[in-house]
Amino acid sequence: MKDLNQEIIKFDYDKNFHDSDFYISKSNKHIFALINDWPKWEKNFLNISGEKFSGKTHLVNIFLKKFKGIKLNSKLLKNSDLKEVKIHQNIILEDIDHNVDEKLLYSLFNIVDLDNKFIIATSLVPIVNIDFSLNDLKSRTKNFLLQNIENPDDELMFALILKNLSDRQIFIDKKLINYIVKRIDRSYSKIFDFIYKIDEISLKRKKPIDFKIIKESLGE
Repeated sequence: MKDLNQEIIKFDYDKNFHDSDFYISKSNKHIFALINDWPKWEKNFLNISGEKFSGKTHLVNIFLKKFKGIKLNSKLLKNSDLKEVKIHQNIILEDIDHNVDEKLLYSLFNIVDLDNKFIIATSLVPIVNIDFSLNDLKSRTKNFLLQNIENPDDELMFALILKNLSDRQIFIDKKLINYIVKRIDRSYSKIFDFIYKIDEISLKRKKPIDFKIIKESLGE
């Protein structure tokens, strides 16, 4: 088993990992290239949308590490934040949806516009599709350059499964990973749910993950 583990660890997927294990594939390379091209953007407003676990936070952390700035959570936005952003060129605002203080959000967008700052806002759906009640805020969302993280392709799914298993000190034959990729839903959240499930089953039964556990976790 030791030789098999070493073989899997050396599998040629590490060449596509950048900046703290962010894996570049067709699904996300356009956004990765864009954030690294700052400040040469078409607009100062950038919205990165994508489902849970798709890597939005990972991307903005890569951006902050390289270009610096302030990160805020939209749900916790307060008046004092509007003063603090004044000293920063780049603002990250995470997890925008309709459950926000719309007036504060509108004021923040105005500061970005008037002071020629840059903002990256993350959301599950494109910001222009969020049903804000404030018309002025709806209008502001049209200023955003929209970038969506697509569903993972086979290459990215393989890498995510391999990485998450490795993080748990679980190593399986790459043929089994290919088997999983062909049968699991093409979704970031489904991948993470699956990894949690097979790990849980393996721990409860005190058995290594095998084909039987994988089939059970897939509901086969």
